Amino acid sequence: MRARAQTFPVSDDAISSPYASGVDRQRVSNRRGKRSREEILEAASRIMGQRGYAATPLSVVSNEIGLAKSVIFHHFHTKGGLLSAVMERGMNDFFQAMSAAYADPPAGGTPQERLGWFLGRAAEVLTEREEFLRLHMFLILTEDSDAAEPEVKETIDKVRREGRRHVHHMILESFRGEGPEIAEAVADRLEYIGMAGIDGTFIADQAEQGRSIADDMDLLAETIALTGERLAARMRSAAPASVRPTHG
Repeated sequence: MRARAQTFPVSDDAISSPYASGVDRQRVSNRRGKRSREEILEAASRIMGQRGYAATPLSVVSNEIGLAKSVIFHHFHTKGGLLSAVMERGMNDFFQAMSAAYADPPAGGTPQERLGWFLGRAAEVLTEREEFLRLHMFLILTEDSDAAEPEVKETIDKVRREGRRHVHHMILESFRGEGPEIAEAVADRLEYIGMAGIDGTFIADQAEQGRSIADDMDLLAETIALTGERLAARMRSAAPASVRPTHG
């Protein structure tokens, strides 16, 4: 029985050897390509988040990472393609962090207390990933032709849809004690205003030095909870006694 040949990782330096095989050369080339793609995305995300998309020429990204613009075009084909990849990467990272942040909510409490907890966790994620949110806001307001490309527009729309889904979940869980039908109805009614409140809170925090996004989120939680409680009370009064939730 023949022993299987043992393979060893090939270093980038070894690839220059005349004894390196074609497979080894391809493996190292793929590794370098993946690394350069991630470097480009990391730099572009940071710079576009700070300066905005229109104010970020590819030469700035190229100089930041020490790679020629031709390498950027090789990976992303156009500046709009780079923007789309930046937004897709940022969106996935942002919403994964959001899901993880509120994965274990408290069991009890009033709707305001529960919603305050959810929005407090959201404030932490917004603060940690503010560059992605800034770029998202830049793109919503810009008239740049690349930002209007179908691929880019679809990514922006996906961010909005996913954001509303998360807001809906927060409100739904906060009003769970009202019963599933009322909780769902309250969340359906208030998800847009909740999303608008989070947008406004983030923009105010960016525009005004010294503001506390955590304090503003507490106020937003109070506002949404009070409105939701009024809606829930109307629904309870309109519902037959047999389907009204009990509060013990």
